[in-house]
Amino acid sequence: MTGKMIICCLLFTLNAAAQGQEATDSISTQESKPNLLVRLHQLQQYLDTKAKAKVDSHYIEVPKKPWRVILRYKENVVDVDYYQSVDIPATNEHSDWNLCFEPPVASSVGFWVGYRGTGFSYSKSLIKNAGRYYSFSSTGAKYGFNFRLRRFNTQDARFMATDLNQETGAETKTDTAFSMPSPVWIRSVYINGYYVFNGRRYSQAAAYNQSVIQRRSAGSFLLGATWYQSSFDYSDIRNFPFMLVGHGIYRAKVHQANIGVGYGYNWVPLRGLVVNVMAMPTVSVYNRVKAYKYDFNYDLSPEEPVDDYGDWNKVTRRWANGKTHKSFFMANKSDPQFDYWEVEPEVIYTMLRLNLDLRLGIAYNWSNFFIGAQAQYNNFNYKSDHCRVNIYDAYARVSFGVRL
Repeated sequence: MTGKMIICCLLFTLNAAAQGQEATDSISTQESKPNLLVRLHQLQQYLDTKAKAKVDSHYIEVPKKPWRVILRYKENVVDVDYYQSVDIPATNEHSDWNLCFEPPVASSVGFWVGYRGTGFSYSKSLIKNAGRYYSFSSTGAKYGFNFRLRRFNTQDARFMATDLNQETGAETKTDTAFSMPSPVWIRSVYINGYYVFNGRRYSQAAAYNQSVIQRRSAGSFLLGATWYQSSFDYSDIRNFPFMLVGHGIYRAKVHQANIGVGYGYNWVPLRGLVVNVMAMPTVSVYNRVKAYKYDFNYDLSPEEPVDDYGDWNKVTRRWANGKTHKSFFMANKSDPQFDYWEVEPEVIYTMLRLNLDLRLGIAYNWSNFFIGAQAQYNNFNYKSDHCRVNIYDAYARVSFGVRL
């Protein structure tokens, strides 16, 4: 056999081997695809079986289709009540006042998408400056977890005050709505988790994200824990009058941890329909308030008969006569020589603040569709030596969803 023939035979053999290997790889690839789908199907069956084993099927039904897409319309209300007390030596008065930030009701549309009890939602406000709302939730037979984040600004405010003249004892009350000179920024983060004692027969999720269907009426005690942090900020110097009478505070942050025991009940008057009511009072076990402050070259001291203060020195932070503060009532309106600077923030820890979590949910299921309506009310309050803040956060929403 010549060398040329040997080379041709080798090339033919290698080519045949390569074609055989390609055929084998192709068959292997084709076989792996159905194997992967089979394994995913087996995993889903395992999760479904595990979910059904955790509940009493006479009371709770686990739908066969695990995915859900929900469209939502929500109305959200937030009120921030900021209380202060201040003595005004110039008029010998004591004033208790409440500055209430009242943004308009925030209408929003959004969606929720998830697998079984776990999902993510996003909603966009339909009005200007009402902010965005993000949330994440996960529920099981024995537990529930929710995370909410919102940030917005408002200039809508209401001022209520009771002024007491300490010489005559006369009281003067003020109640007026107005627009803040500069917007107030409000941010809140809400994290809530709960444990269901009667998880085999009662599901909180049946009325709120429809991951399961409540078939018979049942109730349960719940153990809950909440982490809440919020802040309000009106540090723009155009809001100077409110900072001056508010002991220099221009921004406050709160971190608060709460625990509580509540009770929830699912009423099922007819097949597919469930009405849920849940109430949980909580007590704060950690309450930290950090107040950021400005100091000013003016204060609320009595007006003096002679203005011998001279010019303000921004380097030494003193007036020409050596004094550090001048009465606000002596300010020259044309050239007040106004100055301000940051001082050390004040951190205060308090305990045993009482808060409240109330919820109402209604859902109706048919075929692979469902509709629902839910409402939730939360009240958070905290205080420092000079101020007290109450935050009221509530929403109502309607939803329509489909199982996939």
